[in-house]
Amino acid sequence: MASSGQDVVPAEGNVTDQANEDGTQAQQPQQNIWQTIKSVGFRIFVFYMIMNLFKRGSTPAETGKDETSPMSVKVGVNLFTKGTLMDMRVYINERETFNDFDNDESLFWQYEDLEYGDWISGPNGDGSLTYTDVIKATEHMMNNGSIYMHVFFTKVGYSPDPKRKGKFNMKYTFSTTKMLNKFKKRKFHNTKNLLTGETDASPELIESPEKEGSFQILSHWHPNLTIGLVDDHTPFREGSVPQPLDKLIEFYEGDYYPIIFMNDYWNLNSDYMPVNSTTPELTLELTFTPMSLMKLQFYAAQTMKSQWNVMLTESSGEGGDEEEDSLKRAMLDTNPYLLGMTFVISIVHSVFEFLAFKNDIQFWNNRKSLEGLSVRSVFFGVFQSLVVLLYIMDNDTNFVVKVGVFVGLLIDCWKITKVMTVKFDRNEMILGFIPKLTFTDKESYTASATKQYDTQAFTYLSWLLYPLLGCYAVYALLYQEHKGWYSFVLNMLYGFLLTFGFIMMTPQLFINYKLKSVAHLPWRMLTYKALNTFIDDIFAFVIRMPTMYRIGCLRDDIIFLIFLYQRYIYPTDYKRVNEFGTTGEMHTGTADEGANGSALVATGDGPSNEGGTEEQTKGDEEKKKD
Repeated sequence: MASSGQDVVPAEGNVTDQANEDGTQAQQPQQNIWQTIKSVGFRIFVFYMIMNLFKRGSTPAETGKDETSPMSVKVGVNLFTKGTLMDMRVYINERETFNDFDNDESLFWQYEDLEYGDWISGPNGDGSLTYTDVIKATEHMMNNGSIYMHVFFTKVGYSPDPKRKGKFNMKYTFSTTKMLNKFKKRKFHNTKNLLTGETDASPELIESPEKEGSFQILSHWHPNLTIGLVDDHTPFREGSVPQPLDKLIEFYEGDYYPIIFMNDYWNLNSDYMPVNSTTPELTLELTFTPMSLMKLQFYAAQTMKSQWNVMLTESSGEGGDEEEDSLKRAMLDTNPYLLGMTFVISIVHSVFEFLAFKNDIQFWNNRKSLEGLSVRSVFFGVFQSLVVLLYIMDNDTNFVVKVGVFVGLLIDCWKITKVMTVKFDRNEMILGFIPKLTFTDKESYTASATKQYDTQAFTYLSWLLYPLLGCYAVYALLYQEHKGWYSFVLNMLYGFLLTFGFIMMTPQLFINYKLKSVAHLPWRMLTYKALNTFIDDIFAFVIRMPTMYRIGCLRDDIIFLIFLYQRYIYPTDYKRVNEFGTTGEMHTGTADEGANGSALVATGDGPSNEGGTEEQTKGDEEKKKD
């Protein structure tokens, strides 16, 4: 397996044509890029706050007599100057430590006379080198064994083997170790067609749950890895290195070794393949490249963020892997200018979402009259939020998403108290001790024709929705797999709401049409939501997204355009009495009277006596106060 410095091939990209886990696993739909960016931004913010909370100063508060103050420690420099020639040796074995330097089978790659800080040599003219070879997988490796890679750098003429007297020097030898394989959970296929009892999953994913549980820990392999040697000579003082570099820099007698960073950041989780008896040979493509300190800080921060994400989201499940891959694909496949615009607009998108949420709460909190508003739509919103919450609880979604959906359900329930009179009837008890919860329509809803139009709209809507729901249920039962009848009901309702949920906005359109008015609508909230939808429209056809998501954006636009058309054809009615008991004509009349009174005083047409002038002046002041 050993090779000389001549066995170098140009880099030709990542090797991704590997077998999937079970050979039949379906492609998951790509996650919405906006949700990915906002979620990652939120996690970065949480990580930043936690790091600031637990961060310790680099200088101890007190030092003992025998302790050395960090300020008295000499400033360390890089032990290897720019242009130093060195040898690189890469060993692979199954142990975390390595001292078997005489075993040639462990030597994977050896490259001699490597110039430190060289950014122009190599096949690509950027200082990078690439080497590809095959590793013979042992029985231990194919049974969830660990695989380690040990990288040693020495000055030319020196050996990393401590047993080589006269050839080994600790000052001119530095190394790092990394585990090449990654242990991931593979969930077993526990769904089936409820009518036939059959499933499309491979047999091994069906039989194993009875013996091992709902998931299995498997060793996974990725065929690409980059060895980054940081070219930097910044002076550092031992004990005062800032995070996250303090975990990467190793000191020797006050000075420090060059930093070796094993970079697998761009390895997509979807490209990992399981290591088992079907993989007796493992292909590995190693790339050596010089790296700047700025790039190192970026990769180190991302590595630490990923570790915190594992703790914040309970586990590194498939949802977190897909989200991380989605962000990486966006950075790799998207034009840099478009990507920068995406980040900026995603921030604007989040601001609009917050403003829409705030104005929605304010609208319902301050609303006194329900004339023109669909109360049944509020109840349907509670039902929809409840279905979504039960669905994500049945599908092992992370805790952060569950909390967000639960809060949304509470807000929808709170809206019921604003559109109905809710109280406990202690005269009627459930089970003898629980007061019955009663709902009564508010007078502003029943006194007008709103309730009649609302009931009529949902009656017409039921003629369309019930047949659609029945057809969708038959389709889901015949062609989809489910864990059980409970999951079938949730999946069917959730899929139906995603596909036809926009129809529930039409009752409000019907009420507007019957009342010939749109003054009762929360226009600020609708405007912010419409702006977000238009933003989604622009990027839905620029960034790769599921087709159903694109269709969903367009159909929401159609509903809002109908709202705008209704606002245009139903102008402001100044004779309409608002929730404060006044009309637009009353306000207009008061303004006209105030203007006429001011004109009389200005032209001198008022009373000529002094007292009359004083009374008129007082009247004008009262009008101004009004």
